[in-house]
Amino acid sequence: CFLTGAAKLVVVIAIFLLTFYVISQVFEIKMDANLGHIFARSALDAAARSTKPPRYKCGISKACPEKHFAFKMSSGAANVVGPKICVEDNVLMSGVKNNVGRGINMALVNGKTGELLDTKFFDMWGGDVAPLIEFLKTIQDGTIVLMATYDDGATKLNEEARRLISELGSTSITNLGFRDNWVFCGGKGIKTKSPFEQHIKNNKDTNKYEGWPEVVEMEGCIPQKQD
Repeated sequence: CFLTGAAKLVVVIAIFLLTFYVISQVFEIKMDANLGHIFARSALDAAARSTKPPRYKCGISKACPEKHFAFKMSSGAANVVGPKICVEDNVLMSGVKNNVGRGINMALVNGKTGELLDTKFFDMWGGDVAPLIEFLKTIQDGTIVLMATYDDGATKLNEEARRLISELGSTSITNLGFRDNWVFCGGKGIKTKSPFEQHIKNNKDTNKYEGWPEVVEMEGCIPQKQD
């Protein structure tokens, strides 16, 4: 009887140990599977993050070097969508901000700090060129000047206004015509012609919109003014 009881106890213990072993093995397998799934998801997430292109200030295509201000701007689209000017990830002028208008749109930025100084637009179709000339004469040395046309930015321009804008570094202002699209970034006191300028002529054979050329866009890095 004793042996029979002992044998039964051994069998029970063996079954218990076997059951425990099987359960532990299944549990470990499930744990491994879950961990594998977690690691796989982490790897996929990391891969997705690594393939997603980085975003730079104002949405430009590459980062600016130190002591430069990132900017991006576009002219108006026909007489429907206004121009947009962005500097250092700050939208200075746009239709959404409701501070743009027909003609020449202009933003002034401090050349040392990148701080917005002023925004204006001057109607060069139904307005007067005199306020534009007066405003151009008040711009201080070291100021970054960004300009973009909307609808028509040239009809009321005269020789004096074109000269003052050319002194900011523009080369295209001399032949800016009716409904041309134009964006420009220059500065007061600049010693050379600005490299930041785009100009598309109004041409009925090539216009994207009826009566207006396509939108012109430009981006770049403006050197910070040094003392």
